[in-house]
Amino acid sequence: ICDEAVSYIRIIFFGIPITVAYNLAGCVLRSVGDSRTPVIYLILASVVNIVLDLVFIVFLHTGAAGAAWATVISQAVAGIGCIMSTVRHLPMLFENREDLRPRAVYMKKLFAMGMPMGLQYSVTAVGSIIMQTAVNGLGTAAVAAVTAASKLYCFFTPVFDALATALATWCGQHVGAGKYSRIPEGLRAASMIGMIYCALVLLLVYLFGRSAVGLFLDAGKSPEAAAMAYRYMLVNVAFFIALLFVNLVRFSIQGMGFTRLAVLAGVFEMVARAVVALIFVPMFGFSAACVANPSAWILADIFLFPAYAHVYRVLTGEKDAKKSSLLPRRKLQRIG
Repeated sequence: ICDEAVSYIRIIFFGIPITVAYNLAGCVLRSVGDSRTPVIYLILASVVNIVLDLVFIVFLHTGAAGAAWATVISQAVAGIGCIMSTVRHLPMLFENREDLRPRAVYMKKLFAMGMPMGLQYSVTAVGSIIMQTAVNGLGTAAVAAVTAASKLYCFFTPVFDALATALATWCGQHVGAGKYSRIPEGLRAASMIGMIYCALVLLLVYLFGRSAVGLFLDAGKSPEAAAMAYRYMLVNVAFFIALLFVNLVRFSIQGMGFTRLAVLAGVFEMVARAVVALIFVPMFGFSAACVANPSAWILADIFLFPAYAHVYRVLTGEKDAKKSSLLPRRKLQRIG
């Protein structure tokens, strides 16, 4: 499968500028309040991707390379659509060519804002790569099982991302307004929504997980891989509450402005995955691989909860300090 993987990743990397174009144009539209247009083009791109997958893989028999080209072409559809909408609806962005000239001051500022988030995801990805390497040593059935379970897993995790993004906005708004007491209220509300969702997903996977795995694996041809995929998915979903709090607490810390602490949570995840991959997978095989993600989430939570408490104390302490520093001036004003 290595040759197929190489051909796939080369084409995907070739299409990175297209992905960047969609993300930039989509974010510009969202920033002015148009969140509908990027979603419409994303749905259109998804439909195009599915159709092209069927054409390239089923009819043209192009294998992994065909799947990659389907992804790149569909992303191009979304990117071009968002760019055209940006040009049409936001002409003020293109009136002055001087505005398109790169400026070092803006590049430095954006780099400083984006680097912590980029490091967070890249550090987590390093741990996943180490884990994937360990799984590869268990044979093609294990590789197929983890791949299929990960595909199914992607159906459920966007809810965590959405809750976390909303909570980061909530925290940032209330920090800006100085209403720090509202931050824990938002975290509690998001936690309740997330925990109910985790329970529902666990019930669904327990009841219908074997059938869902069949979307990606033929149980008749690969019964071992299908059984392994179901077990991997069930174990991971059972610990979704830990993943929920990784997202919620991490994004709360980011929303409050302490991005470096959020990056450290990714380091803890990487360490946990590396330990499981390098030590426990060779000893216990696929069973250890099943608990790699839960171990990473739990270790990240062990760091994140004290970090959140520390950040909140710092913010409320600064607020009290500002109040006390203003008190003498107010008294003098009243005296005057």
